Amino acid sequence: MSSVPRVLVVEDEHDIAALVKHTLERGGEAQVELVASGDVAIRVATEDPPDLVILDLNLPVLSGSEVCRILRARPETASVPIIMLTARTAEADRVAGLDMGADDYVTKPFSPRELRARVRALLRRAAPEADPIQRFGDCEIDFARAELRRAGTPVDVTALELKMLQTFLHHQGRVLTRAQVVDDVWGHDVFVTDRVVDTHVVKLRRKIEADPAAPKHIVSVRGIGYRFES
Repeated sequence: MSSVPRVLVVEDEHDIAALVKHTLERGGEAQVELVASGDVAIRVATEDPPDLVILDLNLPVLSGSEVCRILRARPETASVPIIMLTARTAEADRVAGLDMGADDYVTKPFSPRELRARVRALLRRAAPEADPIQRFGDCEIDFARAELRRAGTPVDVTALELKMLQTFLHHQGRVLTRAQVVDDVWGHDVFVTDRVVDTHVVKLRRKIEADPAAPKHIVSVRGIGYRFES
């Protein structure tokens, strides 16, 4: 998967498609391509498989369910994550979409924050397994053992701090808003203030930075959030 995930959005309602595109491209989280019909979606996805597909259920020419079935049957797209996007809320419709091979199901109207969180979760699941040991500066993190060492010396670290480090390392070099950090670390259904995020960043800097007052790894980006540099 490329550093910026490619997402194919198949949606014939212009306003909804524009909202999904804006939601996912905000802050450079994804590169979005829009198509408005099922037959075009199959051609585009087969020629150059995206990292994820967001698929409306009600489409012209071919329904979203039929598109999902075809994509799952083709070797080029069989493993591409698919999120069904539809106004239908009945359990039977959700089950039908999942039975066709969709990985997740989001109903309209949707929360942009929830959609971003679901997209990130599916992309993480689809990504190749990362090395459980990550290194930067004089720090070494063994995520499999939940251990942080600095210059070879063990450092006490909480599960939340490890999760935050994992998020920063996964997105290193990119600016993350505090809302994005909250979604990845605490979850999209938890209310966490910006101050709480900042407090945890301060604590983490004390454990990984040579000079926490002048951090080189977790760098503040004024008015936006943070950027991790290794």
